[in-house]
Amino acid sequence: MLNYIWAGLIVFSMLFALATDFSEILKDRFRNQEPFPVTLQLPDSYNAQDRRTEVQVVMDSGTYQHFFGTQERPAASYAGVLVQTQDGSQLQFGSNTTLPEPLLTMQAYHARNDGDPLRATLPPAFRPDSSVVTTTVQFAPVRFRKLKDIGQAALDFAETAASLALGLIGVLALFLGMLKIAEAAGIIHSLSRFVQPILRPLFPEIPKDHPALAMISLNLLANVFGLGNAATPLGIKAMEELQTLNPSEDTATNSMVMLLALNTSSVQLVPPVLLVAIMGLQINQLVFSITLATLFSTIAGILAAKFLSRTRRNRASDPMLNAAS
Repeated sequence: MLNYIWAGLIVFSMLFALATDFSEILKDRFRNQEPFPVTLQLPDSYNAQDRRTEVQVVMDSGTYQHFFGTQERPAASYAGVLVQTQDGSQLQFGSNTTLPEPLLTMQAYHARNDGDPLRATLPPAFRPDSSVVTTTVQFAPVRFRKLKDIGQAALDFAETAASLALGLIGVLALFLGMLKIAEAAGIIHSLSRFVQPILRPLFPEIPKDHPALAMISLNLLANVFGLGNAATPLGIKAMEELQTLNPSEDTATNSMVMLLALNTSSVQLVPPVLLVAIMGLQINQLVFSITLATLFSTIAGILAAKFLSRTRRNRASDPMLNAAS
């Protein structure tokens, strides 16, 4: 079901992007390939042979607003660099310059790396003969920017997913191997007997001394202490143990739903290891907020799971009740 939801969201986002891009093309929002008038203030020591010359770029506010059809007003001037190339003269705005819209969007569209400046080409006949020159610049065209952003985001997250999956292989192998050793040594059985008084009210369907209780307790403890990578294989193992009690292969039991609710609420008393690595000692300022948020989210998750399990619709699809009847 989740696959269909994700596929629908991707298709919807693509359609939305296409509609937005076609709207921008029809309105000619970025004035593609149209020359825009600017005034360049050159230094007195300007030499046409110099490859790079620092200049000041002046754009008239009224002309800018009329040209791009916007209410944005440019600053009095912008720092720029006049670059002489084999293909002609090129104007680069300063990398730290905050440009008005839609120039800011055009800069982000053509940037290959963070901080890349906005570039524009000057006419082939550009030959300044004074320190103040009025000329035109032509920006690179912007087309289908939303579709490009969505495609790039899809590729980036696909790479992130692959990296995350590969990174979890070692953690999964380590903790599942330790669980196998603990199961053979009888530790899991002892732990399940110890945590029964606490977990039995939340998981009444699980038989006494069943290994699923121990797996659930280990999963919850890993979450409590902020060990997200360790909680993942423990949660998978707990679900596998719960599935052994499930008479249905395609419908979750109330115990499975409760375990998922507890993991989703992310009950934690210790900040996650990732946040500690990023924030260092500053994480101490968030300990109370994290504890309070996870406490209320856990209570909400438990109450929601209990309430939904008792509704007529969910009781009709409960595999445990159907098997008993």
